[in-house]
Amino acid sequence: MLAALPGVPRVVAGGNFATPWQALAVLDGAVAGYRLFMLNAQPGVPDRDGVILESPFIGPGIRGRPGLRYYPCRLSLVPVLLADALPPDVVLVQTTVPADGTVSLGTEVNVLPAALEAVRSRGGLIIAQFNRQVPYTYGDAVLPLDQIDYAIETDVPLRSPAARPVRDSSVSIGHRVAELVPDGATLQLGIGAVPDAVLAALDGRRGLRVWSEMFSDGIFVLHDWMDRNPAIAMLRTEATNDPARIAQRPQMISVNTALEVDLFSQANASRVHGLIYSGFGGQTDFVVGALHSPGGQAIIALPSWHPKADVSTVVPTLAGPVTSFQHSFIVSDQGTAAIWGHHASAQAEQIITQVAHPSARDGLREAGRELGFQV
Repeated sequence: MLAALPGVPRVVAGGNFATPWQALAVLDGAVAGYRLFMLNAQPGVPDRDGVILESPFIGPGIRGRPGLRYYPCRLSLVPVLLADALPPDVVLVQTTVPADGTVSLGTEVNVLPAALEAVRSRGGLIIAQFNRQVPYTYGDAVLPLDQIDYAIETDVPLRSPAARPVRDSSVSIGHRVAELVPDGATLQLGIGAVPDAVLAALDGRRGLRVWSEMFSDGIFVLHDWMDRNPAIAMLRTEATNDPARIAQRPQMISVNTALEVDLFSQANASRVHGLIYSGFGGQTDFVVGALHSPGGQAIIALPSWHPKADVSTVVPTLAGPVTSFQHSFIVSDQGTAAIWGHHASAQAEQIITQVAHPSARDGLREAGRELGFQV
């Protein structure tokens, strides 16, 4: 089976916290050299000569690896990338055990339907890891059993994100963002302490909906909640991240974070000191979609001071490339800057006085004047 693969095959494997680790280990032991394409890969990815790592969104499992190939790409366009520029020879997925002639991709749909279509069109292999602990979810997660070429059976717990300490700054940001969310809003939230803090502060809201490329831990705790829950539709990336479809959601509130923001109201969420940290992800898709939604808002939320690097997260001009821009609000533990509808100098002034840490404001104001802002 695997010995017949061409040259250096490209293997697309489920990422995030749904990687089929046992199936990947089998492939890694049988194939000397291959290209491994994963989104947000977690620790445990093969690290040896012969394995070439590829990704448009870098996770902690491959971040900083020598020879890593980063493909800048909006998440909504990754299916196009797989269809033409980076076609797969093998796709590895983790699924439920078969039921009524189908399996479900469970917690990870994302770009996998596009990868499965691409590999089928070129006569490649689909290998599944049946796992009794994967919840059965609906929508684009459902896959006919006869599309799977080979499978292994497992009964292993799904990994989950490590618990993060709840800092006072996150709680403060959460409350500030929550003030911008009306009843009946549709939410998109990223992962981490800030999105969870936002959700915790929304207890009093009514009629909220979720349209997101991912669920934050603050929405649910147990995978059992997802199992055969008709209120959840797991859709492919082309649907969830299409800016036009996002714009159709009423009062779409997009909440994303960044590594740094600058006085031009630009956000960098991908690179640190020139080195790739993550990637565009879905931030660009949701910022554009939310801005076109009736009553929608695109919010960037981040702490005013980076606790590990001990530096301001607000800088005169970005040190890395622009991930997104033209936001509705920028929120930090210091306050909220209203960006949309204000002229450039007024935006810069609000970022300095409402978002930046007090110890950074004088330097930012001086640098802002040198950049031509009236601050």
